[in-house]
Amino acid sequence: MSILAAYVVPHPPLIIPEVGRGEEKKIQLTVNAYERAMKEAAELAPDTVIIASPHTVMYADYFHIAPGETASGSFAQFGAEGVTVTAHYDSVLAKEVEMEAAEAGIEAGPVGGRNAALDHAVMIPLRFLYAHTRDFRVVRLGISGLSPLDHYNFGKCVARAVNTLGRRAVFIASGDLSHKLTPEGPYGFAPEGPRFDKACMKYLEEGDFLKLLRMERSIYEPAAECGLRTFWMMAGALDGQALKIKKLSYQGPFGVGYGVVSCKVTREDVRRSFTERYEMLERRAREERRAAEDDYVQLARHAIETIVRTGKLPERPQGLPSEMAERAGVFVSLKKDGELRGCIGTFEPMAKNIAEEIMQNAASAALRDPRFPPVREDELDEIIYSVDVLTEPELVRGADELDARRYGVIVESRGRKGLLLPDLAGVDTAEEQLRIARKKGGIPEDAAIRIWRFEVTRHT
Repeated sequence: MSILAAYVVPHPPLIIPEVGRGEEKKIQLTVNAYERAMKEAAELAPDTVIIASPHTVMYADYFHIAPGETASGSFAQFGAEGVTVTAHYDSVLAKEVEMEAAEAGIEAGPVGGRNAALDHAVMIPLRFLYAHTRDFRVVRLGISGLSPLDHYNFGKCVARAVNTLGRRAVFIASGDLSHKLTPEGPYGFAPEGPRFDKACMKYLEEGDFLKLLRMERSIYEPAAECGLRTFWMMAGALDGQALKIKKLSYQGPFGVGYGVVSCKVTREDVRRSFTERYEMLERRAREERRAAEDDYVQLARHAIETIVRTGKLPERPQGLPSEMAERAGVFVSLKKDGELRGCIGTFEPMAKNIAEEIMQNAASAALRDPRFPPVREDELDEIIYSVDVLTEPELVRGADELDARRYGVIVESRGRKGLLLPDLAGVDTAEEQLRIARKKGGIPEDAAIRIWRFEVTRHT
């Protein structure tokens, strides 16, 4: 058999009456849609229900598959200790998923999760489903810090495992949408929150999984969502399948988005396989980005690609801008899949000119940042570079002379120094800048410090 259907569902603990104590009535549309979705799933008589959760064991580069035969959990942390849920695992299918992933070059398995209690993102859909059937087993999957395509391809591994064993299976993508819909909500407001929810629900309802995979990180990260990676995984599990899709509900009364979507498989459809199209569009985007790079970024890229491939820094190219002959501190930052992959810099110039400063710091960012393994040759096409050229640091009297968007900071105490670049995501105040800079320099919070500010010209 195969994946028969998939469901996007939220997991607000207050949807459980013993937790909500009446508050669940404020999301009655979500309650009704949840019941409808799980009743529909039960009517498909699945042998196995596969649940992807953002709140189970999670690794940066590994998909967790819950091991063992059974697991239980309770809502004690939400004030309902007597409400418990138990799952009986399909350990045979779990092992098959692990083997399919290994064959696809994806690291996945049971590491670190033995005897792990069920999390609420698994318990809530099971609680609704148990109202209609208990005649099934469960495979519990975790998300990772890997790329959208890795999640999609892992979902494809899940579908292949289901087919290999002939299971009748339902996939549940458990995930809330934005947690920043309103100023009154528990997480506050970000303008990206409503934008993310609108776009995500549109792509899900239309079955446009390609757009779902290519959502901009600049939208979904500030939105503080928790379900997108489970949706990517679900999309992969439905690869190559025509779908009958129904948006059953969407609400956000508590400042958090709750969406319920049903995706029933109707037949095979090779046109709904998105891996190659995703890779083509990403390759085109990389080419366009590379064509738009200025001389500073091109020099950093050239230095890194040369030293990673040959072990030696290249000669400085001819015809560089005259300002590169000046001296300045420089930071070179590397990102991969939107995550930092290396960053090394100098706040005072060490080389005889900016060009050499860029090349040396680029090589260090790629190979000698102690937080990361050295960059591999097979990663080079995926890395995005930025180069920050610093002005000379200026001593200031205190935080009132700083601006987190405009100025970077250097703090010093008894020979220890910490530096933080300006205009960083999530760092909105001078006080936060100073706190992080102290931490980076190993300077106690109560120690007297001297403060410098500097500006940067950022090249991307």
